Amino acid sequence: MNALTVERAGLLSTVQDGGRWGLQHLGVSVSGWMDDWSARLANRLAGNPDGEAVVEVTWLGPTLRAEGALTIAIAGAVFDVTIDGRRARTPLVGPLPEGATIEFGERRAGTRAYVAVRGGIAVAPVLGSRSTDIRSGLGGMKGRRLRTGDRLPVGAGAISATEIRTLVPAPWIGAAPKLRVLPMGADTPAAHERFVRLCDARYRLASASDRTGYRLTADRPLPDADAALISQPVATGTVQLPPGGSPLLLMADRQTTGGYATVAVVTSADLPLAGQLGPGDACTFVPSDWAEALRALEEREQALDRTAARIR
Repeated sequence: MNALTVERAGLLSTVQDGGRWGLQHLGVSVSGWMDDWSARLANRLAGNPDGEAVVEVTWLGPTLRAEGALTIAIAGAVFDVTIDGRRARTPLVGPLPEGATIEFGERRAGTRAYVAVRGGIAVAPVLGSRSTDIRSGLGGMKGRRLRTGDRLPVGAGAISATEIRTLVPAPWIGAAPKLRVLPMGADTPAAHERFVRLCDARYRLASASDRTGYRLTADRPLPDADAALISQPVATGTVQLPPGGSPLLLMADRQTTGGYATVAVVTSADLPLAGQLGPGDACTFVPSDWAEALRALEEREQALDRTAARIR
């Protein structure tokens, strides 16, 4: 079987797919890729179905060597890369001959890139998913980040790319996003004030941020929330307000329940923008409604279709 061998692991490289859905009632986190749009774009460029497993690259990328002739695609954060000795910049799709390497260099914009291979990363699924949940030790490469020497098997797939072809990065990569949010939680004057104040402030991601959630530092004081409440289910994109006024934005590896006050949830269309943020990056929240959220999601899906089609 063809494979990718890890010659340099990078800072945080993991195997991810669309996530481990349907088990949250048992306390199993969904996990999966942080930027759904970019991961699916990489799969489409490689000639895969949307849900195939990919390598998620964070901040400092790896060096990967081909065992067998492969077709690879990279989307998401913009990196300088060297492919089989040729310098390029992502996003791209192209051939990776037997024994050749993909070497990630300087990161230009964004935080997370996705490496797709024609046929998908074929590690064994765990509870229906190949996604890596490091906290629980589930999925991916033995439930952990990639290490030098790891061998990632690649599923069967015909070679489809004959030359390296590049695309223009998505316009939001590297930008300080305005994340559209819907109000959540109790319908009370105090809850409404928290939502309004949440949307009035500007934020930066604290260094303690990770795939579980982002700890946000506001540029102005926020109202104190109630002490811990009875735990309730939470979704990716949920904005919690713990006592002390520093919001938490829950991301892919979030827990299944939470006991902090819930203020808002980021719309599905804007979760990919949040997925490209890293410590020190800025963002804001803007109020939305269900009609706008649905329109924005439809527009984001149409943009994915158009972008993937440009490489054909």
